[in-house]
Amino acid sequence: MAAAAALWLALAIDRWLGEPAARWHPVVWMGHYLGWFGSRLAPLATDARPRDLPLFLKGALAWCVGAMVVGAMALTVQATALQWLPGWATAVVIALALKPLFAWRMLRNEVLAVEAALAVSLEAGRAQLARLVSRDVSMLSESEVRESAIESLAENLNDSLVAPLFWFVLLGLPGAAVYRFANTADAMWGYRGERGGRDWTWFGKWAARADDVLSWLPARLTVLLLALASRQWPRGLAPEARRTPSPNSGWPMAAMALLLGVRLTKPGVYALNAEGRRAEAADTQRAAQLSGRAALALAACASLAIFAIARWA
Repeated sequence: MAAAAALWLALAIDRWLGEPAARWHPVVWMGHYLGWFGSRLAPLATDARPRDLPLFLKGALAWCVGAMVVGAMALTVQATALQWLPGWATAVVIALALKPLFAWRMLRNEVLAVEAALAVSLEAGRAQLARLVSRDVSMLSESEVRESAIESLAENLNDSLVAPLFWFVLLGLPGAAVYRFANTADAMWGYRGERGGRDWTWFGKWAARADDVLSWLPARLTVLLLALASRQWPRGLAPEARRTPSPNSGWPMAAMALLLGVRLTKPGVYALNAEGRRAEAADTQRAAQLSGRAALALAACASLAIFAIARWA
């Protein structure tokens, strides 16, 4: 009961209050740890080797140490609350600790802000999109900016909401915390080749693979949630999802493209639902509404799963 109450309370906190201040945000702390190690261990691009097993092991060790610390801290908070606090207070403490590990309101607002910026000018839209994605946005057309925003919404619906709550249901607060660390590490380390003057290919390989593994099932569950929200199955999903280099992100992005009937592209890399129409301004709002219904479906399904696990434990 405390876990289910904590989940709904965390969602309510996200809805009404949003993100905590940066100085109190555990994901910011994770970023400081990852940034410190990355800036010292990842080689300069000019010094990179085509194959570097020792560097891979250093990256794996730094990842494992960080994940263990994050998991241990989350376990301490959860165990202390369960042992010493009444049920209602336990739910409040776990909810306050869980909330920073997912971000639905911020994601939705940032995507809708891209559309609002596009209504001002293409340059404003590009600048707003740059807050969401790591790719070069300087040459994107208006439709490509919009498509990128919708893609980001679909991909991060999994990374920023479904996956953390999936691991919370299975493993409690430590599961959500370790997943958030893994996803943050992938975002900061998981690049092939050069970024920011450093080569991340071998140092970040473990982080990239760990995120792939932990996101594999949640990414496919995100498709089911979007299908539930729209009351239809995205036909032809699998071939479209496999067009992206990632083993996971293509699934929610392809589902969104098919359910909206639009084409979503990353120029020079892939085109999802290539026969679909170009995304229009209304499609961004439709994508946000569909994702919002998927989030509600997630909360309901997660609550049922928590009770089912408790019954059979």
